[in-house]
Formats: sequence, structure tokens, C-alpha cells
Amino acid sequence: MSDKTSFSQIDFVPAKAEDYEEVMSISGGIYNGLDYLPFRYHAWLKDPQRTMFLAKCEGKVVGFESFLLVDDGTTAVVEGLRVAPWMRGRGVAGLIQKHCLDILHSDHPEVKKVRLTRVENPPAAMLAKYKVLNSKEVISIILPADQLETSLKLLESRVDNLDTSKHLSVLGAEEILKFFDESKTRKDLLLGGFLVQGWLALTTQKSNLNLLLKRKIVWIYSHSRESGDSERSSEIATACGGPQTYLEEFLSLGSPPFPVPYSEQVYCLEIDLFGNDPSHAKLHVLQQLKMGAQGLPEGSRVVVLLYPEESLKAQLDQFCERLTPFPLTWIQLILEMDI
Repeated sequence: MSDKTSFSQIDFVPAKAEDYEEVMSISGGIYNGLDYLPFRYHAWLKDPQRTMFLAKCEGKVVGFESFLLVDDGTTAVVEGLRVAPWMRGRGVAGLIQKHCLDILHSDHPEVKKVRLTRVENPPAAMLAKYKVLNSKEVISIILPADQLETSLKLLESRVDNLDTSKHLSVLGAEEILKFFDESKTRKDLLLGGFLVQGWLALTTQKSNLNLLLKRKIVWIYSHSRESGDSERSSEIATACGGPQTYLEEFLSLGSPPFPVPYSEQVYCLEIDLFGNDPSHAKLHVLQQLKMGAQGLPEGSRVVVLLYPEESLKAQLDQFCERLTPFPLTWIQLILEMDI
């Protein structure tokens, strides 16, 4: 074995509740302090569709990974990969990923695809195995407790003159399932046909929708015409004189705010945006922020992560001007591999 990967034997064992503190001890600084695993670890352990395992070296935890079975059990979505700081760059991540594939081959032979999301610039070795299905921008801001009300008022002032014909509605469970029965709606709104909630990329199969319905997500839908109108897009003249086709419909998903290790009393609110109309997008961001703020404990700060299409980034950056940016620059990539 080369020096780069020279270390004592790596053992793999199932993750347990009592491993929580040790897993957290190798997770410092992950995702710029926005790591979701501290909040979700124990809930993940109870999920029958998820497998979690640890990498250990000389009895100490040096790595973690999990996968979730989706698409009626035919796809594994990998989440939460991490390696202890003192073991990084030594091939441990590759061993963890190989162990994950070994589990899938032996215990879940029905799984045919592995899917994951990651930030920009995956290594060439990964791109040789995975294909990039789509990408979205990530816009981040942080709203202190004492600025939340004024920030919402500022954003409200920026949507006052937007098209008032856009009808926003919060979808219930039955409406969500019915919504995705319409294949054209899926095709128009979802890049690559994937519904991405936070960093979890799913197809719109009913089993996946039922999984998301358990997460207390706020689903907001809007349209510019009466729902019976068969037209779903319109051409808007751009500043350069060429037409820009905007969909008449828009969908957003807002996560319940969850605590993150960035600092005490800091929560994260993720807002996934589907559609390409800037005026729809701004209305959705404002409404999701209002609803998300209702779930914040008093005195807390919130980091807001927006996941829009690339074409919306410039206008949403402008929409969020004078709000405090959070220090990260990401592009969200969805990758998939056949196994």
C-alpha cells in the first residue's frame, strides 16, 4: 500500500446512537458550519429505508456515510459522507464509498443506481464514474433576530410592484400527489425531472413524494393564469431585445428551520425553487421566509439557503441586496452512477 493510503486496518460497523458524539467530533467545520447531521443523526437511525455506517481505525471513528433507498428501492441516495480531519487525503473516502457499494451489491441487489449531490468541482475520478444530471445555484444570507422583521419589510417593498395576477397557494398532501400526476408539470418545472429538497435529489414517484410528505415541508405553488388554461409559458422581451420564455407556473419547497453548529441559536432554512420566472421566484422567497420565520425560537438567527436555477441568480442576488450574505459560494450538482 502506498504512503498516501498507509494506515492500520479500516473496519466498518453499523452506526449506533451511542456513536453520536464521536461522529460529531470528526465533523467540525463541515458545510461552513451548516452541517445537517447533528440534527438528523438520531432520526436517520430510526428510518427503515436508511443504512448508516462508520469507518474505524484502531477503535476510533474516522469516517461516516449513509444511504437512503428511494425510487421504490431501485436507487440509493448517498448522504453525509465525512472523514476525520487527520485522515483526509489518504484514500479513506474511497474505501468508505467502496464499502457502500459492497453493501448495496450484497444486501440490495435490486438497486441499480447511486445518486448524490455535492458542491461544484468534483474530482476527475468522480466524473469518470458519475454523470452530472443538473446543477442549481446556491444563494445564502443570514438574518439576525433583531433584523428579521425589517428584512421581511424590505423584501415586501421589492415585490409590491410585481404582477399581482400570480396566485400563491400552500399545497396539502392530496394536492401534492395530484400535482405530480401531471407529467407536463413535472417536465416543465423540474430540471432533469428531479425534485431536490435541500440536498436530497428524488424522482417524483409516489413513494418518494410520501417520503417528503413526512418532513413537514412547506410546498407553495403559483401560476399566472387560471388553472384551466392550457398555456404554461409566455415570452417576455429582454433588455437585449430577444424573447425570454418564462413558465407561467412556479413551485417552492421550504424546510422547517433546523439548528446548525455554526453558532448557538443559529438555524438553517432551505428554500428550493422550481421554475424560471423572476417575479414568481421573489414572491415565493418572501412567502417561504414569512412561514419559516414562524418556526424560529425567539432570539435566534437564521441562515437562508436559496436553490434557484442559474437564470434566476442575478435577479435574486439583487432582490437580497442589503441583507447580510453568509460566507459560502456553492453550486449544487446532482450526480448519478449506474451500478
